[in-house]
Amino acid sequence: MLDVRRLRQEPEAVKAALAKRQPELAAVVDRVLARDVDRRDALAKVNELKARRNEASKAVGELKRTGGDASALIAATKSLGEEISALDELVRAADADIESVLLNAPNTPLDEVLAGGEAENRVVSTWGTARAFTFEPRPHWELGEQLGILDLPAGARLSGSGFPVLRGPGARLQRALIDWFLDVHTKEHGYVEVRVPYLVTTETMTGTGQLPKFAEDLYQTEKDQLWLIPTAEVPVTNLHRDELLKLEQLPLRYTAYTPCFRREAGAAGKDTRGLLRVHQFDKVELVRYEAPERSRQALEELTREAETLLERLGLHHRRLQLAAGDMGFGNAMTFDLEVWAPGVQKWLEVSSCSTYTDYQARRANLRFRRAQAEKPEFVHTLNGSALALPRVMAALLETHQEKDGSVTLPEPLVPYVGTERLTAAAR
Repeated sequence: MLDVRRLRQEPEAVKAALAKRQPELAAVVDRVLARDVDRRDALAKVNELKARRNEASKAVGELKRTGGDASALIAATKSLGEEISALDELVRAADADIESVLLNAPNTPLDEVLAGGEAENRVVSTWGTARAFTFEPRPHWELGEQLGILDLPAGARLSGSGFPVLRGPGARLQRALIDWFLDVHTKEHGYVEVRVPYLVTTETMTGTGQLPKFAEDLYQTEKDQLWLIPTAEVPVTNLHRDELLKLEQLPLRYTAYTPCFRREAGAAGKDTRGLLRVHQFDKVELVRYEAPERSRQALEELTREAETLLERLGLHHRRLQLAAGDMGFGNAMTFDLEVWAPGVQKWLEVSSCSTYTDYQARRANLRFRRAQAEKPEFVHTLNGSALALPRVMAALLETHQEKDGSVTLPEPLVPYVGTERLTAAAR
């Protein structure tokens, strides 16, 4: 959530930052400030009227003590109380309006983020080269069907499109990837693994910015008013909600495996083949709480941690810095990692690594104190996929396929899967 004080102090700077996403978003600042003026004017009037009421109440007491007629003052005091109540209601309405606007307003991009939409995304770096095949590489859904590891029709029968079933070595490969990702992050990158609920409250979803804006993209259990998480970011970022941390506790680094559930109501018809766009998928997430002065460097570190996995899997990939208009709602800066999938001849996003600055922290009340005598500050939150499984699986199968339809596994996965190669005979 944006800071109202910042909007008061530097309205033009905030307008310019929001306009990098979409020019019309600059109007958010004027809307908030107009209601903020209403609110502050009403509060000033309330304080004035309360002072007058207090004086009148004292005079009433004095008249009663001396036997005088206090009826006129009593009536005036009652009238003042009614005015105060009306102004209090005005303040409450202004507060609600301001909160509603801010809950639906995106974060301001960092200065180094380019204005514009997807066309302005910039390739920062590329790792490896696309594999040269001596045969026509097949898409992962054909490979998966031939190997007996991917069953799309069964998933469709069970739940509809977008819910794949993995069988035998395919299920084991996915489990192996999850275990290996978690082992690398906990043993090498210094993260603490957590297991978190997959159903969360509205308050939890609001804290990370999924609600209220993106309700139609989420699954909800209406009877219990709980939401299925679209990413582990949601529960993990909220772990320390309403706590006051100490500076020496930072940074906090958490990693979690969860299934993720996304209706993706606005993405109908896009990349629907195989594993390219699904409604339930597995993902390992990285979440950091950082002191503000470290958040930009932490973003670089977190992104490198995700890239390390792709390098060890031997997957040709690139890093994109997203332009303001293509970033997520709460993101201040984002790097996307895309792998090359030779079977479908596409770059597939497998990770999105972002700093949210203090945007989520304000919504979820995530604070720290540098020293006992100092005022609390909001932490900066970061998160990134490291990695999302469906497209990693797709790129892995397509990149490491052989002419006979088998798939050679990258060396780090062999101990986890228990074989060096996936073959139709092994199913």
